[in-house]
Formats: sequence, C-alpha cells, structure tokens
Amino acid sequence: MAKDKTAYVCSDCGQESAKWIGKCPSCGHWNTFKEIRISSDTGQTAAYSAAKTIRNSSASPVNRPLLLREITSKNEPRIDMCDSELNRVLGGGLVPGSMVLLGGEPGIGKSTLTLQTILRINNKRILYISGEESAQQLKMRADRIGKANHSDTVNLPGDTDSSHENVNILCETSLENIFNCIKECLPEIIVIDSIQTICTEEVDSSPGSISQVRECASSLLRFAKSSGVPIILIGHITKEGSLAGPKILEHIVDTVIQFEGDQHHVYRILRSIKNRFGSTSELGIYEMQQNGLREVNNPSELLLTQDHEGLSGIAISSAIEGVRPFLVETQALVSSAAYGTPQRSSTGFDQRRLNMLLAVLEKRVGFKLMQKDVFINIAGGLRVTDLAMDLSVIAAVLSSNVDTPIENGWCMAGEVGLSGEVRPVNRIEQRIAEAEKLGFTNMIIPKYNLQGLDTKRFNIRLIPVRKVEEALRALFG
Repeated sequence: MAKDKTAYVCSDCGQESAKWIGKCPSCGHWNTFKEIRISSDTGQTAAYSAAKTIRNSSASPVNRPLLLREITSKNEPRIDMCDSELNRVLGGGLVPGSMVLLGGEPGIGKSTLTLQTILRINNKRILYISGEESAQQLKMRADRIGKANHSDTVNLPGDTDSSHENVNILCETSLENIFNCIKECLPEIIVIDSIQTICTEEVDSSPGSISQVRECASSLLRFAKSSGVPIILIGHITKEGSLAGPKILEHIVDTVIQFEGDQHHVYRILRSIKNRFGSTSELGIYEMQQNGLREVNNPSELLLTQDHEGLSGIAISSAIEGVRPFLVETQALVSSAAYGTPQRSSTGFDQRRLNMLLAVLEKRVGFKLMQKDVFINIAGGLRVTDLAMDLSVIAAVLSSNVDTPIENGWCMAGEVGLSGEVRPVNRIEQRIAEAEKLGFTNMIIPKYNLQGLDTKRFNIRLIPVRKVEEALRALFG
C-alpha cells in the first residue's frame, strides 16, 4: 500500500501547498492553511466499483486523444426536474453525470425544495441519503408536502401503500456504506443531505472537516462521471455567507446554486453562482407555504405593492435578470441627518453605486443631499444588479426628498452616467412588453434606444430622455 501524503489547503480559496504558509499567496488571507492527509486510494475502489455495477460492464472504457474535428458537438441531454424555476436556474434541467451543490442558510428550505422536487419525478429511481434527519422525519415532511401534490409520499421500508415507489430513503453517513447501497438499488438520481455529514474511513478526521469534505466530494465526483448518475449535494453556509468547507468543493462540482431569502419573509430566491452547463444570471423565485414551496411564475406581481397611491419615494423599474424581464419596486427614504455624518444604506442594491448616483443627483441636477440620510430598499427581498435600475433609484430618492409621489402607471429603465446622461440599456423591447402587459401607461426610456425600435407595436406611451433632468421633469413637471 502506498504511503499517505500530507498537504496544506487554504480554507478560503482552496490553494494547496506542500508546507504550512502563514499568508495565502492566492487570496491574501492569514492563518487559513489547514493540514490534511491525502490517502493514495481514498474512495477510489468503492466509487469505481459502484460505477461499474451501474454501467454493468467488466472494464472501464479506455480513453484516447481525439482530434478536434473528430468530436461531435451536441446539446447535453437534460433530466426534467418537474420544476420550471429549478430547470431555469440549472440551464434547462439536470445534466446526467453532473454534480450540483445547493447551498443556503439553516432553515431556509434547502431540504424542502429538494424533497418536493424528487417527489414529482416519477420516471427515475431516486436515492435520498440523509445524514441529518431520520427516516421518520423525512416521512412526515414528505406527507405534509404530498398532501398538496395528490397525497404523494416516499417509499420507506414497511410502507406498502406508498404511491412513490421510485424514491428510496437512506439514513447513513459512511461513504463506504453509501456506495454499497448504491450498488444494490442502482439509482438514476442521488441526493445527499448534507455533504458536511458524510465521512470516509480512509481519513482520520471528524465529519465536516476540510479533509473529509474534500475526499468524500472527490469520490462522489469520480462515481458521477464514471456512471453518468447525477448527484445533488446539499451544503451549509458560514456566517459570512459563503459555502462551508474547503473552497475546492466549489471547484469540484459542476453547478453551484444558492437558496437565499429572509426567514421572516415568505419569498425565497434560487440563484446560480457557477454553472458549467448554463448561464449564471438566471433567477428562480419561490413562495414559502405551509405545505412546501410554490413556484412564482410571474415575479412582477410579487415585487410590486398592490396599492401605493399617494406614497412618495416609490418608483417602478423594468429590470432583467437572465432571460426574464420583471418590474421591480424601488423604495427610498430621505430624511434629515440626526447626527453629524449622514447615513447611506441600501438593501438589494449596490451601496457604491448608490453613492455615485447621489453624487450625480447633487452635482448635475442641483439637489443638495449632503445633510440627508438616504435609505434604499428593493421590494420583495430581491438583489438586483441590472444597471437599468439607476433611473428608478434617482426618481425614488427625489420623490422622497420633495415628498411628492410619482403618478400611477409610470415606470422607467435607464443607466445613469457620471455626467448625468441616461445611457441605453439592452433588450428594451422585452422591458416595454413586460410593462405593457402589467397595465402601465407611461415608460421613460433612453433616447438612444428609440433607434430601430418600432413604437407602433406598443400601446404604452414612451418618453425618450437624454439627461436625468429631462426624466425628472417628465415625472414631476
């Protein structure tokens, strides 16, 4: 047997080193290198054995170099997750042989989302491996979710009345026992909740440590790529908001999606951070209910307050995240500074960009906000990165400052430059169509976007502007 090796890995970025280093040369953080023991055959035998059983072949295929012209390009086959929001974030569905990491805060609904998704899939054998909950706890949750989905339940030992005979539950934390069970039930989709609870006997450390998470994830990746069975890993996040465990865990997996939201609000956001098979700008929105998570197919209705007539500091913007346009309500509050230094606070919007827009509003438009506290909030708990939000932020700030509400039926889209000009935005036709669909009658857009735009196709009134002053004059007269 080959001698085991010792290495040092940075817990923040995954940088490896043969010896301990005080400061990481990759990320620059101090005292982040942790010692791990790398076994020469950790998990390889069990992973390849389970993969060989599923492939039902006597030997692994031999790889050989191929010329680029010999390789045929084709779309990856996808597994329908029976969830339009999850399919959108994954890039069209789950790719066979891929490994997906789902992260989120404790209690945000990661296990609920995964369990209700696999309950809807009827044409695949699924193995749900839980290292945190018992089979009875999963059964109770599945029954609660199943009542909203025609009483679908999971297949547990001794349960002969279950309508879902394709979902198997395994409460296990040993990686070797997991691979033995995989060889018996031959699943087509594997879910592991959570990766921090899985451990292997080849590594002498506690579950959740850097070496355990690293080696278990590597073994599972070898199995997924060798067998073509997709694996969904559920992971925790730290108090800083990053995924727990070594950073190399994010490098190993194919897709990293994060479940976000406030536990005190009913809405949850599924965001793609890394995706080798799709876009990372897609967004999925759910509503937390007593019997599970409900897909929100039209986010514009949830992000808009039902009635804000007569309220100042509210502006509506037509934003785009991924391929989906939706209308976002921007809320602003401007008040006199109680202390010497005025506050600048934003929720769901970039703080530095807010400071820039306030400087433009003061320098180019002439409104003095140096002695005012400014608070910005994007309704619905959404975090928006679209630059077309600039115009609505400035309009909401000015509306709150002069305590004058913006009339109903007005929305806007436009990027604001440092000289006070309104710059063009992309996909203006989709933004206009979304505003018109929701009943808006007036929309402020950059004047440059009118070039090549057929305005006769829209029933909404378009107001083109070149500068911020023109937009404010159209809103407030």
